[in-house]
Amino acid sequence: MSTTLSQADKTSFDLKGFKVKRVLSEDPRGDPLTHNAAILGSLPNASGEAVSTIVRIEQATLPSFSTDLLDRVKLLGTNDIYSWGLGWLKKLDEGADVKINVISPATEAHIRKYTTQKVHIIHETPDMYANIVKPYIDAFPPARTKWVEDILAGRSEADKVLYRSAPATEFGFLILPDMKWDLTTIGSLYLVAITLVRDIKGLRDLTKDHIGMLKDIRSQARAVVKEHYGLEPSEIRCYVHYQPSYYHFHVHIVNANFTGLAGMSVGQAHLLDDIISLLELDPPSGPSILQRMTLTYGLGEQHGLFAALHAAQETDAGA
Repeated sequence: MSTTLSQADKTSFDLKGFKVKRVLSEDPRGDPLTHNAAILGSLPNASGEAVSTIVRIEQATLPSFSTDLLDRVKLLGTNDIYSWGLGWLKKLDEGADVKINVISPATEAHIRKYTTQKVHIIHETPDMYANIVKPYIDAFPPARTKWVEDILAGRSEADKVLYRSAPATEFGFLILPDMKWDLTTIGSLYLVAITLVRDIKGLRDLTKDHIGMLKDIRSQARAVVKEHYGLEPSEIRCYVHYQPSYYHFHVHIVNANFTGLAGMSVGQAHLLDDIISLLELDPPSGPSILQRMTLTYGLGEQHGLFAALHAAQETDAGA
């Protein structure tokens, strides 16, 4: 079995060659939606060279519970009607204990992203966006979103695409499962809609001209989850991140009952319905409301924008 993820066999991967350097972050809580750890180390590439690698391990969602799942149990205590203890699950072919995400080679930006860090509230004014955020986005090398381009061009994950706009569509998009989903558990369903146009980087770029596209994403998302997963429109939550993890406009589509994700925090997650409603309030011409308003969100100290935005905010506060 290959020790690199870049070779032809994408159905399995071997982490036996992974050498641990340090734990970047760990959430020890028992909630299966949040229990995870990110570990930095190295993994041999196709040439045998050790490259920086992040392995992120998440507790997998349990299948429907039955006593057949249990291998053994150990009682820890009892009091009146309450009992508590530990349980060991049997090994099942159809179920996994953990979900594993691997980034190899991992860049310094990836390492910062998954490192435990303090979050500060940022009040990003239009001037701060124009002078700090937009130049930061414009300076991103194309290699950072090559994986997105591979999806759009059909070079990667083509068999997973659930919807793609007609070629002549001005603001087209496609819908496919997000890599964070296990492709099985409907309770944690997680899809993503990615635009086929390249000049919409994020929330600030949206204008009244994009309302049709946003409504089409909402409509097709509802149709896809109904057809493929049996969920009603009221059972999904569609939202946009700001700041996003990558600067190519996309919409997250998740089961409405799937909660506890860090990306659902107030400020970072903006409901698609609310974005459409805000843009519908705009006049026919001029900058959109999303370009005129101050956006408030949490930003970690390791983010590439943090130092400049925090300094600008402190300067404004002291003026």
